[in-house]
Amino acid sequence: MALIDVRNIEFYYDPAKEFKIIDDVSFSAARQEFVSIIGPSGCGKSTLLRIIAGLIPANGGSVAYMGKRIAAPIPQISFVFQDFALMPWLTNIENVKLGLTLSSMNDGQKEKRAIELLDQFGLKGFEDSYPNVLSGGMKQRVGIARAIASNPKVLLMDEPFSSLDELTANTLRADVVYMLKNKKISVDCVIMVTHNVEEAVELSNKIVVLSNKPSHVKRIEAIKLKYPRDKHSKEFISLTDRLFADLTAEQ
Repeated sequence: MALIDVRNIEFYYDPAKEFKIIDDVSFSAARQEFVSIIGPSGCGKSTLLRIIAGLIPANGGSVAYMGKRIAAPIPQISFVFQDFALMPWLTNIENVKLGLTLSSMNDGQKEKRAIELLDQFGLKGFEDSYPNVLSGGMKQRVGIARAIASNPKVLLMDEPFSSLDELTANTLRADVVYMLKNKKISVDCVIMVTHNVEEAVELSNKIVVLSNKPSHVKRIEAIKLKYPRDKHSKEFISLTDRLFADLTAEQ
């Protein structure tokens, strides 16, 4: 059984359906899968991710977690935002503890969990600092730590590396792949929206290519290259070029 099953999703902004954004999108995500969603700007990629998270309702179709329909946010699914979404008036440890708001842990357990995660993401010594003293990469590490603090099974990521310099982004990409392989971390599946085709090929087991709006699935590509992936290999370059051509071709 798939962890996430997306079936026939439709989304539009007006009752007359004149401005349909998403039209009949279906795909699934299994355990130990990294799924990327790519498509032209404005095709509804981020909207689709929020529908999967239960943050906004679809106008048609359904999303299920382990066979159970998602009608609202659930503890098993967590979200990493593009713009970090940290609370500037809270310290870094307080920001991570926000991910434990609905947890049954007591204050001491929440504190311990947050400290462990910040240490794990290379932020030891910054627990009591505020986000304004952190670099972009460090802020996103806090955001990821907050997202996985509650031990979710599915991690949704909305262009999480797009605002970072390439060196920092490369390091964080490796961290996210490591999460799927680390048995001490609960995340079993990652679904990421990106506009970067090379990034999608580097990270993914499966890539969902969307058309321009109203978006539908043009292609679902299984990626069988071994990790870590060599960006200079013929296979990597050929696959990247083919997906880019598919992405930019006429519908």
